Amino acid sequence: MTDLAAARPPARPPILALAARLAPGLGLAAGVALAAMAVQRLSGIPALSPLVVAMLIGAGIRNLAGPVPVAAPGIAFSLKRVLRFAIVLLGFKLTLAQLAAIGLPGALVVVTTLSATFVFTKLMARALGVEPRLGELIAAGTSVCGASAVIACNTVTRGSDEDVAYAIACVTLFGSLSMVLMPVLAEPLGLAARNYGIWVGATVHEVAQVAGAAFARGEIAGQAGTVAKLSRVVLLAPLILILGRFAAARARGEGAEGPGVGRAPTPWFVFGFLAVVALNSLVTLPEGLSRALATGTDFLLTLALAAMGLETDLRRLRLKGLRPLVLGALAWMFISLFGLGLVLTI
Repeated sequence: MTDLAAARPPARPPILALAARLAPGLGLAAGVALAAMAVQRLSGIPALSPLVVAMLIGAGIRNLAGPVPVAAPGIAFSLKRVLRFAIVLLGFKLTLAQLAAIGLPGALVVVTTLSATFVFTKLMARALGVEPRLGELIAAGTSVCGASAVIACNTVTRGSDEDVAYAIACVTLFGSLSMVLMPVLAEPLGLAARNYGIWVGATVHEVAQVAGAAFARGEIAGQAGTVAKLSRVVLLAPLILILGRFAAARARGEGAEGPGVGRAPTPWFVFGFLAVVALNSLVTLPEGLSRALATGTDFLLTLALAAMGLETDLRRLRLKGLRPLVLGALAWMFISLFGLGLVLTI
């Protein structure tokens, strides 16, 4: 007995054992994320989101090769811990001074358009018979900030991976259409550069799509569009808290039982995000550090989307049909026209 015990290899410390369990999935997701970022850079298309590319590559691997059991713990870790940490780091891209730059009229356009679009999309989801969780994710992605909003809001909405993939597909498709159409419409609509930028920033889905559409009409339009878009990103925090309330009410309505059921989940990472925005507003970071944080944030978000793709079964995605796509189209038309109407009044 003593000889056998002596021959046994020493047990790994808990932290090393955890790292060994997470390494395959984290490594796979990180590899997909790096590949997606390389594709975006090599394409020379600034508006091509590496988040979307990562999800597509991940979904391709998942559906061609099947699930990889040894990678499951790391993929799950990426979808929870890594994602939430990345959302906190998003705060380093924002300052309160930036948000104040569009002025009170611009801020009202952003807040009113976001709120009205979210409510409209939720109501239309119910009318079309779209599952509530998927409807919420399409509403969040359309009204706030595309793929980032979808994956952030899903921390409390708790839709399936296929719900997330479908919502991201919707916001990518219709946001891309906005990016192409809006610069063409600016002149016939008679929009001044600043007002055009606010319209784009308040209504287009992804940050990259906003940049593509806004800067197409010059520097003034580009800056106004960027700031309006950043204002929407800040509103992601209160939206997640509100969706937590919806999730709790839905759990009660579905008759779920168990400890904590019916209580709104507390997304602590949202408060971390707000704290980082406040810190970034008070302290000027060195330019090199600021760039490194921005790059790191983009990579972690891309890694989370890669993990989402690696969990997405396209066969289940097809079963959701065309109704969610119709919902995404209606939400896109609503936010574009509603936002334009408000911009024409300022």
